Amino acid sequence: MIDYFLHALVTLFVTIDPIGLAPMFMVVTAGFGPAARRETAIRAAVTATAVLIAFALVGEPLLTFLGISLPAFRIAGGLLLFTIAFEMVFERRTERKAAQVEPDRIEDRRHVAIFPLAIPLTSGPGAISATILLASQAPGIGALIGLLVVVVLMVGVCLAVFLLAGPIERALGETGRLVVSRLLGVLLAALSVQFVADGILAIARTGWPGN
Repeated sequence: MIDYFLHALVTLFVTIDPIGLAPMFMVVTAGFGPAARRETAIRAAVTATAVLIAFALVGEPLLTFLGISLPAFRIAGGLLLFTIAFEMVFERRTERKAAQVEPDRIEDRRHVAIFPLAIPLTSGPGAISATILLASQAPGIGALIGLLVVVVLMVGVCLAVFLLAGPIERALGETGRLVVSRLLGVLLAALSVQFVADGILAIARTGWPGN
């Protein structure tokens, strides 16, 4: 059980990448006062938490309804996570995220907490995929509840990062941010390969669905 919680904690941490969200938050909320930034941060965190919890609870039944097997989704999710890891290691993820928060892409600044802060910067495709995969691996209801706690904890870390984005960005500096991003990328790459391997082994044991 403890191994599962640690696995969930590490997977969601490197997937969501709270530290990497600090400069994005600064860009999105440029010109906001302290109160407006705090309100935006809280709204984004609440929205991202709701999205990830919803997918943790109904993601697997949704896959079943669509006729997608969990092993196949593990492989697809692992490949997606590996793509994100590749972008992190080679510094392409920051450029892509920065493009999503250009001022001319935000029509109404009152809703920046929803888009792009909550979706897709915090609860993006990678985080959603990881949450569904982790929920499918939960050994029991207690573990699933623990996963929801981990989700809340991780988004709570994001909220803290949002609230402290300025000092964190100044403390890390450009070099520190690059080092952290690359280390997390390598770790995420290893975890994504494990997802793919688990999916392949599951298919090998049970046979391809529909055969």
